[in-house]
Amino acid sequence: MSLYDWILTGKEFVDKNDLSYPFEERGLQFGDGVYEVIRIYEGEYYLIDEHVERLYRSAAAIKIDVPFQKQELYAHLHELLNKNSVRNDATMYLQLTRGSAPRDHAFPLNTEANLYAYVKDFARDTDSLEEGASAITMEDIRWEWCYIKSLNLLPNVLAKQNAKELGAKEAILHKDGMVTEGSSSNIYLVREGKVYTHPATKRILGGCVRMKIEEFCKEADIPFIEEAFRIEDFKGADEVFMTSSTSEVQPLTKVDEVTIGDGRPGPVTRKLQASYEKDAGITGTAAIFSGE
Repeated sequence: MSLYDWILTGKEFVDKNDLSYPFEERGLQFGDGVYEVIRIYEGEYYLIDEHVERLYRSAAAIKIDVPFQKQELYAHLHELLNKNSVRNDATMYLQLTRGSAPRDHAFPLNTEANLYAYVKDFARDTDSLEEGASAITMEDIRWEWCYIKSLNLLPNVLAKQNAKELGAKEAILHKDGMVTEGSSSNIYLVREGKVYTHPATKRILGGCVRMKIEEFCKEADIPFIEEAFRIEDFKGADEVFMTSSTSEVQPLTKVDEVTIGDGRPGPVTRKLQASYEKDAGITGTAAIFSGE
């Protein structure tokens, strides 16, 4: 995946090879910050409003002042694409920390937040979107404020690595057997044409694509039920899928040793994949499902 040359740092654009921060940086030393990953299709942001709103919510929740008004941030993010001449499918990573200051657990005084953003090419994973993927289940050992998209991702990283080592695409997390979400995704179960997912409480990250799934379901008269389910419920599921800005609407055809349905992506998932492509403006040869 190609990383573009220009990075937004504060209010300036810097060549990626010249970027540096002091080693006493609170994101590095404490995970004291928040972030967003925004999908880009053919050089255009997808769901940028939802991501920016969530960035500000997350920052407010941990008492960080974003060093931009929203419209100024929008302008800088669009300039980042223009400056890098982005035309491909890509992702933009945006990180905001409390800033650089001598190491102390308490908040530093009179310290401006550090913000940087960069873009890298990111092609759609068409094979797994068409064929489905597998997942494992693991205990959810994260903190209780998962609605904040914070930098404290070590439990997520360990879960994702465990999934990778077992040949799976995702780790589905649960608390006492009750499914919360994936290590980097929201999780859904389909039964009798109804979509079930964990309520948008503080225990999960309210995904930007998750909000769209609710909208797509409403448009297609598919019941969208915010109701937690148990890992045992996968055995009786007709379909299972996950969503995120990088996985889109990803069918999961196997969870642990349980084959979901007939082992192939189901009709509800396919319909939502088509809705996603239409909403994201994915057309022509790039579209997989819109014509189904």
